[in-house]
Amino acid sequence: MQAVVAGTTVSGVLSFLRIITKAAFSQDATGLRKSAILYFMVGTALMVVCVVFYNLAHRLPLIKYYNELKAQAVIKEKQEKDPNPMTGAQFRSTLWKVVGHVKWFGFGIAPIYVVTLSIFPRYITEDVHSAILKDWYAILLITGYNVFDLVGKFLTAVYLLENEKVAIGASVARLLFYPLFLGCLHGPKFFRTEIPVTILTCLLGLTNGYFTSVLMILAPKTV
Repeated sequence: MQAVVAGTTVSGVLSFLRIITKAAFSQDATGLRKSAILYFMVGTALMVVCVVFYNLAHRLPLIKYYNELKAQAVIKEKQEKDPNPMTGAQFRSTLWKVVGHVKWFGFGIAPIYVVTLSIFPRYITEDVHSAILKDWYAILLITGYNVFDLVGKFLTAVYLLENEKVAIGASVARLLFYPLFLGCLHGPKFFRTEIPVTILTCLLGLTNGYFTSVLMILAPKTV
């Protein structure tokens, strides 16, 4: 599961490509057209690479091993199949048991995405401004968020928070980002400078990536 959630974030890190194109091309209609063409060319090339490697993955010894285990499990299940199939009531009962096990993880996931999506990217791109960085500001903030989101999701491979109550509590505690970012808009002058906004944006990405990954990993283990 860690690989799945981390993989979805890798695509976001490609926002660094915009830094390259902004530096390389002029910011008129011609330059923006070239930037868009390059972006879609790179995106298409990456999708082709993914399709090729996906179709080659089944040749790897590790994948072959797990495919054999899956085939053996299917055969065993057919041999031991209950002559009395599960009724609709039994299915609903089983489903609600599963929901009961994972409901608090879902409760933890919800505020993570609510907080993140209500701040990023709209607030980052429209509400904060820099007299020093000018139109580079939003691009650098978006890149910083995406990079730290990826770092957060890879951190679970180094250290996984096993305490589900702490993980869910920390996810809810991310609501504190609202007053902090509000302070970057209407607070003291220092809070409205580049350093606090950049730090908060990176922390937003880091906590989003880490706690999403933690909850997604812990939830299936409870079923």
